[in-house]
Amino acid sequence: MHWSSGKDSALALYYLMRDSKYSVEYLLTGINAHHHRVSMHGLRVELLYEQLHAIGIRNGVVLLPGQPDNKTYETLMRRKTLQLAREGFTHAGFGDIYLSDLRQYREQLYNPLHVQCVFPLWHKSTSQLIQEFLNFGFKAITVSVNASLLDETFVGRLVDEDFIKDLPPSIDPCGENGEFHTFCYDGPYFKHPVKFTVGEKVLKEYSNGTESSSFWFCDLIPASD
Repeated sequence: MHWSSGKDSALALYYLMRDSKYSVEYLLTGINAHHHRVSMHGLRVELLYEQLHAIGIRNGVVLLPGQPDNKTYETLMRRKTLQLAREGFTHAGFGDIYLSDLRQYREQLYNPLHVQCVFPLWHKSTSQLIQEFLNFGFKAITVSVNASLLDETFVGRLVDEDFIKDLPPSIDPCGENGEFHTFCYDGPYFKHPVKFTVGEKVLKEYSNGTESSSFWFCDLIPASD
């Protein structure tokens, strides 16, 4: 299972764990090796490891450079996937819901490695999925939001009924278009909740030379017992 540490991965894993056709034996996460954080989410690796320990499934990471290009990313992911395939893994799970181009990209990357991609949330209603996420007992907090779509008040916020109601109509309730990313800190298969405190909020801007974007990030800090 490709594990982002967020709510969609958490719900997709739940679906797979309840499906008798599959046995999820490994969670794989891409890590920004320069910043020691989960790629895209900005989550500290210490919290990722605490989360994975609370879930209790064997896991590993792929160490990515600070700003990897597609070729570097694909090379590193192929290398790790081939290693897992040699161990007997035959399928890779993903939490994607609607993005057809992303699904096609994943299948083109993994199918030649004789690893079949599985999308347990594919084309399900995102309004239904976010309600299922809450009804099943999962808990999450937003760790990054697209600043052009959501303001600072939406980052570092618990994902609950009030959060869903406050989202503008144009925002997908699961953030499927990259509007926001989350950290899932508790759920039905967690042995215990992951403890943390909410740190500072930072606005970061990115540019590839032709396009620019900005995101609000909320730093989550591991809580000492």
